[in-house]
Amino acid sequence: MATGTDKLVTVFGGSGFIGRHVVRALAKRGWRIRVAVRRPDLAGHLQPLGSVGQIMPVQANLRYRWSVDRAVEGADAVVNLVGILNESGRQNFSVLHHFGARAVAEATRAAGIKTLVHQSALGADPKSDSLYARTKALGEVAVFETIPEAVVLRPSIVFGPEDQFFNRFGDLARISPFLPLIGGGKTKLQPVFVGDVAEAIARAVEGQLAGGTIYELGGPEVKTFRQCLELLLTEIERSPLLVPVPWSLAHYGALVAQLLPKPLLTTDQVRLLKHDNIVSTAAEAEGRTLSGIGINPSNLLAVLPSYLQRFKPHGQFDHKRTA
Repeated sequence: MATGTDKLVTVFGGSGFIGRHVVRALAKRGWRIRVAVRRPDLAGHLQPLGSVGQIMPVQANLRYRWSVDRAVEGADAVVNLVGILNESGRQNFSVLHHFGARAVAEATRAAGIKTLVHQSALGADPKSDSLYARTKALGEVAVFETIPEAVVLRPSIVFGPEDQFFNRFGDLARISPFLPLIGGGKTKLQPVFVGDVAEAIARAVEGQLAGGTIYELGGPEVKTFRQCLELLLTEIERSPLLVPVPWSLAHYGALVAQLLPKPLLTTDQVRLLKHDNIVSTAAEAEGRTLSGIGINPSNLLAVLPSYLQRFKPHGQFDHKRTA
């Protein structure tokens, strides 16, 4: 592999929430980064993360193979972070998670690139009743069929600035007298800090993780859905009611909610929430976790205060108020 500033990595989906942290982690290591996104004009926020000319957005769309081929030309490594939580128009699970994953893998192989890091999701399962989970699993299969030595990482719910969990429920807590506990809020989650996920991906790019392996990334704490919301409300000093919502009622509510431009909940997400989203005992035993690769996962309470202040009744100035 090339060394120093000669190293070039193509990062698909690098302008998103996780992508921004991955780009920063790779830039700190001296990589030149080609950020392959549908809208390069909206990726300018990434360039200050590196030195002049180190980070360059380029146009690529996983639906068009020629653009994927062009994006990986001359690269030493490829990272695929593309994924969606809900479908919208032509941006659907099958196209992005399955077809897109295969397109990136095939382009990587055709270009003679040996290093491919693919981000999947904890809970990926070809037999799942969730289309999201099924297509994530199919994407993994497509990647390994094309490049057997690829590295696949499955994070649990990712938290950090701009996340789509704590931020979304924090927003809802500002305007709603209650928050829904889907299925009673008993589903177990293992929230993982975005910076830890980015560090794992960067190490995989540099060959520090074993190829042909699936790593499961979770934080140091397993919490129920209810406990996550309770932690959020304590942090933002708000007290809406936590209302248990049976699965059947959540399903019908999601049928309506998913019609909104940015739905809080979809029927597919309801199906996902019926299953715990935690690292398997097999992954722990085999060292296929953050701790197993030498990363000490960040605690929720160490990070949440840094970006949830704006949801407090008086925002970031709450700590300056006097009795």
